[in-house]
Order: sequence, then structure tokens, then C-alpha cells
Amino acid sequence: MSTIALVFDGYDLVVYGTVLPTLLADPAQLGHISPGQAGALGSYALVGVLVGALAAGGLGDWIGRRKIMLLNLAWFSIGMGLTALTQNVTAFGFGRFVTGIGVGALVATVGALVAEFAPAGRRNRLNAIVYSGVPAGGVLASLLALVLADAVGWRGLFWVGALPIVLVLPLAIVKLPESAKWLAARGRDAEARAVSERTGVPLVAEPPVTDRVGFPALATRALAWPTALLGLMSFAGLLLTYGLNTWLPKIMSDNGYGKSYSLTFLLVLNLGAIVGGLLASLWADRAGAKRVVVTTFVLAALTLALLPLDLPLVALLLAVAVAGVGTIGTQVLIYGLVSNYYPTRARAAGVAWCAGFGRLGGIVGPVIGGLLVGAGLGGTTAFYIFAGVALAAALVTALVPRAQHADVPLPAVAPEPA
Repeated sequence: MSTIALVFDGYDLVVYGTVLPTLLADPAQLGHISPGQAGALGSYALVGVLVGALAAGGLGDWIGRRKIMLLNLAWFSIGMGLTALTQNVTAFGFGRFVTGIGVGALVATVGALVAEFAPAGRRNRLNAIVYSGVPAGGVLASLLALVLADAVGWRGLFWVGALPIVLVLPLAIVKLPESAKWLAARGRDAEARAVSERTGVPLVAEPPVTDRVGFPALATRALAWPTALLGLMSFAGLLLTYGLNTWLPKIMSDNGYGKSYSLTFLLVLNLGAIVGGLLASLWADRAGAKRVVVTTFVLAALTLALLPLDLPLVALLLAVAVAGVGTIGTQVLIYGLVSNYYPTRARAAGVAWCAGFGRLGGIVGPVIGGLLVGAGLGGTTAFYIFAGVALAAALVTALVPRAQHADVPLPAVAPEPA
């Protein structure tokens, strides 16, 4: 269920790029849109994601994961539907912002939810499966745009993004339980044990809730420094993710590859992220997510530095796939590392902080590429800058201290005498 929700999240974040050429070429759709306005419209959704992630973090540790998930499945579906109905640039931008709020809240909440339901030895693997829904949604948006754009138009593609309100939300209302760990941390022991028995997820001891819940807990001595480092990791990961997704086709076109290769490069980048991210998550469950994230960031640095070279096409596609593992795939691993790093009382806030602060990197990445391409510096400089960011992120990751909490199973409770 969480994976399906993030597939639609990924679809939303990529579908704008697929319809942008139509909106730029045909003023009859929304009115005249300049390249500068197009860039601003693309950033509105990311600003909404930032707002939604931080809002979910502020509320999720207080009111629970389930309420946030249900509310925002409806929220971003309605936002997509409203965007499909817009008739001018201003309304379209507002629709993108509103949709982004729902996307950000879901991305932030899902990490906490998976961490609290997944078995200890499979958390990175299951987290990678769930968050691979984001690049999978990007692939879906690219393919549907290729196949359906002429038949349904750009509005039809946005209506596809509104489907979760009828396909996913009813199922979530019936099947999605509240986190047993969150219930236990709030002192609702009977409900926590009922959820544990129903889902088969072991219930672990949780420290009593204090006044340091949610974002205030992140400012404590034990969490402040790692929170800063984890935020920088996410910033770098999303800078690379959005920078490459936005500018890879243009840069490779400038390097002599025809337009027909644009979709191929994007598909290889995202498919590499999905497959490589899942394989890396298996390693992370054995060796620890931190060590794997350092390794994949270094892989990103190496392959990004190779992309400007005159490689044979097969070698180039392989390098793009590995770059996908080291950028988009690494961001998937980062969400797993972050969601498992924090105690329950601060988990939603911690994931939200990293998802929200990271979106600033998602805004900066395309801007860096645009400035370099606009200045005539070409793709070589952009790739080298992105490689430098990946290497710096590997160093930041290496500095993250070991988490100071661990799950301790609760003792069994003897049944009350009849």
C-alpha cells in the first residue's frame, strides 16, 4: 500500500516535465509561459513538498502515522485533479503547490511507518522496496506520456495522478493500522498489543513520552548533530536526483546524442536506481545502511565523472545506470537510514526534516544545471560539480554517529484469570 502511494508520488513529481513542452508550445492551454515561468512552476511543487514534509513531521509524532497517510492520500489526489482543471498559469502553479504538500507529507510519513512495521533484519530492504515506488512512478509518467499524451492530452495525464483517491484511499481506510510502536509510546498499551497481535509485528519497549516529542526532540544533545548530518545527506541526494532527472537529456543532447535518446537515458537512470537500490538494500541489512550509503555516493562520484568522456554507447548506458544507483538509489537508502535512526517519539519529525530540507537540494540541483548550461559551460562542468557533491556527501555520511536507541521486545503478558 505504501509502495503504491509512492508510485503516484513519483508520478506527480515527473509528470510536469513530460507535459512542459506542450504547455510551452501551445499558449491556448494555459496562456503564454516563458522559460522563466516554466522553471518557477516546476519549483512550486517542490516548495509544497517542503511544506508538507515539515507539517507531517510536526503532526505525525503527535497524532499518529495513519491519520497523516489517509489525509494526504486524499489531499494530493484532489490537488492533481484541481491542476487538471486549471485554465491559467496562476491556478496551475497553485495546483502544483497544493499537490506538493500532499506528496511531501506522504514521503515523510511512509518512512516512519515502514520502520515501525518492518522486522529488524529486513528494514532497509523493505524501505527500499517502498521508496523505489518514487523512481517507478517517474518511469510510469515517462511511459504514459509517450503512449497516451496524444490521446488524453496533458490534462488526462494529471487525472491519472488523481486516481489514488478511488484506488488506494478506500483500501487504506480498511487495511492500514496505526503503528503499534506509536501507540505504545503514547501509553495506549491495549491498542498497541491488539495491533501487534493482528499484524504479527513484535511490540517493543518504548520510552515514556516526554515534552520532547517531534521536532523539539531533534534539538536534544543526542540528536542535534546527527540530524544536521542526515539533513545534509538528503540535501545532496535530492540535489543529484533532481539535477540529473532535469538536465541529463539536455546535457547528453549537447554532447551529440539525438532527442530520441532523451527518454532512454532517463529510463536507464531510474531503472538503474530501482534495481541497484534494491540490491544495495540487501547489503545494507547485513553491513549497515551507513556503510552502503558511503559506498554508493562514491560510486556516483566516479560514474558522474565518467559521463562526459567519449564512451561507447553501451558503456555510457551502463555508467548512467550506475549513476542512477549512486544518486536516486542512494536517496532511497538514505530514507531507510534516517527512518531507522530515530526513536519513535522523533521518527516522523526526523524523516520529515530530511525529506523537507532535502527538497531544498531538489530545488538547487536543477538551478545549478540551468545556470551552467545557460552560461555555455556545457555538461562536462555540470557532471564534475555533481560528482564533487556526491564525494562530499560520502564524507558527511561517514561522520554520522551510531544511533543511540535500540528496539527491546516487551515481555509477554500473562492472560488475566477468568
